Amino acid sequence: LALFPDFLQRKALLQTLGYVDSNDAVQVKGRVACEVNTCEELIVTEIVFEGVLNDLEPAEIVAALSVLIFQEKSTDSELDSELPDSLVLCCEKMRKIAIHLGEMQRDHGLQIDPKDYCANSLKFGLVHVVYEWALGVPFSNICELTLVQEGSIVRCITRLDELCREVRNCARVVGNPTLYRKAETASVAIKRDIVFASSLYIS
Repeated sequence: LALFPDFLQRKALLQTLGYVDSNDAVQVKGRVACEVNTCEELIVTEIVFEGVLNDLEPAEIVAALSVLIFQEKSTDSELDSELPDSLVLCCEKMRKIAIHLGEMQRDHGLQIDPKDYCANSLKFGLVHVVYEWALGVPFSNICELTLVQEGSIVRCITRLDELCREVRNCARVVGNPTLYRKAETASVAIKRDIVFASSLYIS
């Protein structure tokens, strides 16, 4: 019972955002959110519906998605100046979406600070690393771009493969064949070499 007010606030938020209707029937946005399990579902859904990823190249898409997967504190919080402008702009749009969602949750009575919600949901420490990896740069070279441990890089990229498949499924639900193909291509681009080699410990 103690959680019931929180449940009502979250349900009201989903109605406001269009994930469910006034009769609690799941709408298309809600079906898209159900495809996402690896990170913050609301942010991914809004990104898909606002078309933030539509004009990006596959390598840029997977680099942008890395901000949702990477969760460690890092000194590389600012985006590298060598990144394409389209990727930097996409990351800024994602930041604005996260802030807006945080404000919406706060306005519906949830104990959430929009800036904290954004900071906890999006971490930009591996954007450049993942972008270079998707372009085919060797693992030893991408490790020189960051102070993040190699194991954390591998873990982020393997989870990104799963998120790419989820974004592909989101694109299928909303009927966006272009994003579907790009997400599939992005998944293929990162699935190579040592990152996806079978573990000696479990094989």
